[in-house]
Amino acid sequence: MMEKKNKLIELDGSHGEGGGQILRTALALSMCTGTPLRIERIRARRSKPGLMRQHLTCVLAAQEVCGATVIGAELGSQTLEFRPGRVHAGDYRFAVGTAGSCTLVLQTVLPPLMQADAPSRLQLSGGTHNPMAPPFHFLERTFAPLLRRTGVGLDLTLRRHGFFPAGGGEIDATITPAEGGLRPFDVVERGAPLDAFAEALAPALPRGVAERELEVMGKLTGWEATQLRVLPARQNEGPGNALMATLVHEQLTEVFIAFGERGLAAEDVARQLFAEMRAYQASAGAAGQYLADQLALPLALAVTESGRAATYTCTELTEHSRTNFGVIERFLNVRFDTRLEVSRGGSLWRVDVLPGAS
Repeated sequence: MMEKKNKLIELDGSHGEGGGQILRTALALSMCTGTPLRIERIRARRSKPGLMRQHLTCVLAAQEVCGATVIGAELGSQTLEFRPGRVHAGDYRFAVGTAGSCTLVLQTVLPPLMQADAPSRLQLSGGTHNPMAPPFHFLERTFAPLLRRTGVGLDLTLRRHGFFPAGGGEIDATITPAEGGLRPFDVVERGAPLDAFAEALAPALPRGVAERELEVMGKLTGWEATQLRVLPARQNEGPGNALMATLVHEQLTEVFIAFGERGLAAEDVARQLFAEMRAYQASAGAAGQYLADQLALPLALAVTESGRAATYTCTELTEHSRTNFGVIERFLNVRFDTRLEVSRGGSLWRVDVLPGAS
């Protein structure tokens, strides 16, 4: 773990993008650095401000992992004080209790546990495929392989899909810390395309929903039937619907997802997914906008440990990412330099994660 800091860091939870990511990143880095934290105005501009069930689960999970002293850990709270103790590797079970995303709970405790002194095993339950959170398949195919380049092992198993509003999903995660410290890496190009396919998830819904989504994807992409797949549902799952497209390149894999909902035609779900995928393909950036956000924290930790810079490119730099960069810079001696580059291959954002002043 990093050198303990004693000075309290105070954050405005309504700053920038103003969502739950500020809370999750701050909790993770408070544990990683041993720095006390106070957040005010948590999600203040949201329609339901303060801690919702999934945010509270993140706080309680962080408290359990490091034995923190916490004030304000209750539903609806807009102020939280978090004083971390020592992070302990171990076997943990965290349940959101609603369709709130359990992948966001993993996002909160992963950074400190990947710097612990032994592997940890997590059982997570809640939503696994939510519109406002990284779905399981994105973490498994896109994020985890890149995280392994830092030396950290992240092995994920999906036990059960969990959709809104019922939730009930289950994920197992094993986190193995890097031997000899975290290693920064660069990902500036996608590399040659290796594979592409679409998958439809529609548990407890008529099979025709998935088939219609895939039929439209096939027409829009020109993909063959072998690239269009209906994923089997597990017992008592759903109802729920998600359509995913996976693009495999030499240097990374990107996963795109669109969600079905009542009143939205299956054909429109497919068109939404295709539009998102095409926007990625039209750019020269290696990472999509969501991966760009997910890479920031592990790379910043690796840069801090090693003193060496890391670079990645992305298709878009969102307010969500910029806000995340700002929170990270409050805790770690790093800085994010960003610039837009335009070439014949398309535009991209370059993100340099640099060691701060000594």
